[in-house]
Amino acid sequence: MTDTPLHPTLAKITQRIIDRSRNSRQRYLDRIRAAKQQGKVERSRLGCSNLAHGYAAMPKTVKIEMLRENVPNLGIITAYNDMVSAHQPFKDFPDWIKNEALKHGATAQVAGGTPAMCDGITQGYAGMELSLFSRDVIAMSTAIGLSHQMFDGGLFMGVCDKIVPGLMIGALSFGHLPAVFVPAGPMSSGIGNKEKARTRQLFAEGKVGREALLESEMGSYHSPGTCTFYGTANSNQMMMEMMGVHLPAAAFVHPYTELREALTRHAAAHLAQNIRSGNIKPLGEMLTEKSFINALIGLMATGGSTNHTMHLIAMARAAGVILNWDDFDEISAIVPLLIRVYPNGKADINHFTAAGGLPFVIRELLKAGLLHNDVDTVVGRGMHRYTQEPFLIDGKLEWRDAPDTSGDDEILRTIDRPFSPDGGLRLMKGNIGRSVIKVSAVREGCRIIEAPAIVFNDQREVLEAFDRGELERDFVCVVRYQGPRANGMPELHKLTPPLGILQDRGFKVALLTDGRMSGASGKVPAAIHMTPEASMGGNIAKIRTGDIIRFDSVSGELNVLLDEAQWSARTPESIDLTANGAGCGRELFANFRSLTSEAETGAMSFGGEFA
Repeated sequence: MTDTPLHPTLAKITQRIIDRSRNSRQRYLDRIRAAKQQGKVERSRLGCSNLAHGYAAMPKTVKIEMLRENVPNLGIITAYNDMVSAHQPFKDFPDWIKNEALKHGATAQVAGGTPAMCDGITQGYAGMELSLFSRDVIAMSTAIGLSHQMFDGGLFMGVCDKIVPGLMIGALSFGHLPAVFVPAGPMSSGIGNKEKARTRQLFAEGKVGREALLESEMGSYHSPGTCTFYGTANSNQMMMEMMGVHLPAAAFVHPYTELREALTRHAAAHLAQNIRSGNIKPLGEMLTEKSFINALIGLMATGGSTNHTMHLIAMARAAGVILNWDDFDEISAIVPLLIRVYPNGKADINHFTAAGGLPFVIRELLKAGLLHNDVDTVVGRGMHRYTQEPFLIDGKLEWRDAPDTSGDDEILRTIDRPFSPDGGLRLMKGNIGRSVIKVSAVREGCRIIEAPAIVFNDQREVLEAFDRGELERDFVCVVRYQGPRANGMPELHKLTPPLGILQDRGFKVALLTDGRMSGASGKVPAAIHMTPEASMGGNIAKIRTGDIIRFDSVSGELNVLLDEAQWSARTPESIDLTANGAGCGRELFANFRSLTSEAETGAMSFGGEFA
């Protein structure tokens, strides 16, 4: 593939990020380079008693190999559990990896496990208040697994919302090691997303009962694998492809297929062979500023999850790269939207893959000079390697070029005929603070609203007001004290059906919150992740019911229409947050809430250099 010159605006943004990150990136590189064992396996630094503990549980044949000084040992970090459908397929992966490693002159051990909670299960309940910080627990769990210094490379197995960012942050803390990320794949398609959304809305209106709702939900979430809508989990998988840490086009192959097993085995073989030959870079050196920018570009081109306005920032900071929401906003303005997958369309991730998938998108972006090709990946130099998709031919893996034309241009389009000229993400700012909005699923006539605020301090208050019939009007729904420091920043998905119903009834409605709505946010305009949050003295806590708010997601204006002197004189309203502090394990996360940074800096709770 002939390189197209880089888009000049992208070149300018990239250089700005490189300049901004220069000092922090150098500190990170110095740290990981100091940690690397030169010419020796990692375990060579351990004493005999330490090694005996690390070898003790291994079969004799594996011990023999581990006693050899030139045999690399691969560490597996797994997010397996059989409650979360996306992670249940990982059960057999460690055995495949160990088997394949031995065939290629290496050994492998499960270095550790991480939790993998499901936002779909905890949605609207107290457990959701642990969700955001589970990312940081996963990062620390990953570091604990690797801290035994037994490993010369890592295979990281995770899929869902906080799991992949947590794995990446933890892996980057051991960035002197090469790494491959190993996905599990999506479940097969269930009932259509339009039908699922319709049943949810009918239930919210009291027109169908719980039995019909449960039947609909189980028809959608029905088998092992990732949920098929394009939320945070599938956005994770897209970003790992864009960053070059998956095998090409590995993300969206179904679990429990021969191709999925072949890809998993190949990941282990590839890592083992390339560690032995020295042909793969350590993760922290391989992932540069341009790698993280490619992930950001992918987010815009595909209309991915707004959760990554925090998670991508956090992952980048773990490698010394400093991103902010201005970068997201400016890149969104130049990157066209190439796919429509629910909640931005009717299709699911399987339909997208069948139409041409990520290899098609990556090729189109490269053709337009809208993706950095001068990056390293786990399969070598250049993103052009990710314009191919895998096939299993007579039991052997082959990668072939993506199709020249989309299989369905209602799902996937070329760069010269996109669904939208921009990526659909906006930075919203004004006298309330800074927030983000995803407008790709919002109808044109619903993007600008000037209406009175109705202020709530909990999503349950909104649902109760809706049930009482008090929201039949134009209004901006302000839900505050939902940020990381207040209550762990839970998702507020339960607000989507009632606000959507009000919109369908002809009312102009919008949501403004310091909480999260994520990649499943839909047709209701939602300015989310408001920073500073209410618990940090943010101006969202100054808003009173009846204040007129100008909510313009076209220009990015978000203001309370008050005289500047009057607004400045108003004090933030504080509330009692003690109810958020205990129950369902929340008491164990007090330190996380007290240490966390703002949403725009990744909502990281590690303290130290991440503060």
